[in-house]
Amino acid sequence: MSAALAARQVPAAFGMDTITLPGTLEAKLEAMQRAGFGQVMLKANDLVGHPGGVEAAVQAVKASGLRVTGFQVLRDFEGLSGHLHDYKVEVAKSMLELCATLESGLLLVCSSTSVHASSDLDHLAADLRKLAMLALPLGIKIAYEALSWGRVVNQFTTAWDVVCRADAPNLGLGIDSFHIFAAGTPIEEIDYIDPEKILLVQLSDFMWQETKTFAERIATARTFRVFPGEGVHSQQLVDLALRLHALRYSGDYSFEVFNEDYLQMPLPHVVQQAKRSALWLADDVLRSSVPFPNSLRLRA
Repeated sequence: MSAALAARQVPAAFGMDTITLPGTLEAKLEAMQRAGFGQVMLKANDLVGHPGGVEAAVQAVKASGLRVTGFQVLRDFEGLSGHLHDYKVEVAKSMLELCATLESGLLLVCSSTSVHASSDLDHLAADLRKLAMLALPLGIKIAYEALSWGRVVNQFTTAWDVVCRADAPNLGLGIDSFHIFAAGTPIEEIDYIDPEKILLVQLSDFMWQETKTFAERIATARTFRVFPGEGVHSQQLVDLALRLHALRYSGDYSFEVFNEDYLQMPLPHVVQQAKRSALWLADDVLRSSVPFPNSLRLRA
């Protein structure tokens, strides 16, 4: 990393996902912290897959000084019935416990891809409200994200409909730029969302304009996302960031970047790319307002 880049501070609103980086949890946390990131998005396997167990993983996170952006991801939860619903409720309770152990205030939930799930939006909403009520005593918010290959909910506009139907105080949206671009959802639809209900924004790009099938979306999402500013949707990312600013969104931005090539590259190199991306968004698109963290202002 160049001295000039190393000396610059990453705005407090920006963080990274551990899914992007190779190596141990401790190595990932150290690389993020050295690069100047102040927060990290964790996944369940960071804890349960740690060789020292959950307690060791939690201690590593706390020792790093990084704030936990959120915890991911609960899949295929909503719309089930009978024994399948009961099974998923138990899974959800386990993830909420891990989330609370991390002192994370946010659990990410992806829209269902299950063929066994109902297509009735009121059913989906009722299940998400139940999940939110389970999370409420723990002080945890639920961010519901539309997967672009979700069977019923595959655009954030539909996810917003479901969240409104659920009407739970700690339930809101997780916005993911990849899924917006992959699904071809008009970005201007973001203007109709209550900014208080946007709980997390995850940012990434990819190298081609369209993903025409669910299979292509899945393959791209899981193996070949890139950081904002590195793909072909930079102008759309700028538009999304400015619209979020206009809404007065003041929450976190996390780089949700799955890329098999990055997992074969040295940690410092990948983190440097992430830092460049954060600084591009902060300096060329938005201007970080100091000393107030998590508050972004337009560049004059």
